[in-house]
Amino acid sequence: MMNITELTLQLQPSRASDRLLQPFWDYLLIHHLPLISSPFFPVLLAFSSFFFFSIPFAALDLLAERVPLFYKYKIQPDRRPTVEMMVTNFTIALSNHIFFVVPIVIISTFILPTPTVPKDAPTLYELFTGGLAVLLLFDTQYYIWHFIHHKHPQLYRCIHAIHHEYIAPFSFSTEPLSIPELITVGFWSNQDPIILKCHPLTMWCTTIFSIWLSVEDHIGYDLPWSLSHLVPFGLLGGAAAHDMHHQKPSSNYAPLFSHWDRIFGTSVPLKRKN
Repeated sequence: MMNITELTLQLQPSRASDRLLQPFWDYLLIHHLPLISSPFFPVLLAFSSFFFFSIPFAALDLLAERVPLFYKYKIQPDRRPTVEMMVTNFTIALSNHIFFVVPIVIISTFILPTPTVPKDAPTLYELFTGGLAVLLLFDTQYYIWHFIHHKHPQLYRCIHAIHHEYIAPFSFSTEPLSIPELITVGFWSNQDPIILKCHPLTMWCTTIFSIWLSVEDHIGYDLPWSLSHLVPFGLLGGAAAHDMHHQKPSSNYAPLFSHWDRIFGTSVPLKRKN
């Protein structure tokens, strides 16, 4: 748990600050300090984000043609996930967190030093630059890891193949990973913000945003208002790129951005299946 000794007594709710996020940060410290200082909070935040972001697209897949406004953007309309597939994938993700992530968090509390809760909120500039740096670093790490595991048959079969069970990804297929991959991704997600000396609020906002991008990559819909289309110059990969990766696994390795695939010639445009 974060070091909260005397923090509540020291904090003055009305203290002056020119930081726009300070009132929100003060509110969290005053009213929710036990929660946000818990070592389990990042896990709860990440898993709940995955669950709630996935639900709308799961419902869309089940409604299918009854919602033509959205379903016309389905990348592989001939492949639709069933309720059983969704439940199976959610159960795998939940089990991984209960039996592996939570025990690792418990063990880490006895090994790692207790982080300190800062009294000051990050500036908007710090929030943006810190979050962007974390995303760029993670994108680089995972591109290299992903490329190696696809090029090495044994590594692919033993570690990464579970994520490619479906040629057509769907929202609840975002999280099911092998234990080695889950540990690797979890390690980067937790250590990168520490290495870059990010504020806890920056870390949490980046966690939510990165999970949204991950879910959006797996939804199987190339929606024109998705972030991959709203962000200019095709800087984000998006659902089209990742769907193509599941169709053609030797392409589009980057999890979030598109620059590494462009630089190394692994970028492949979507070939829509009708």
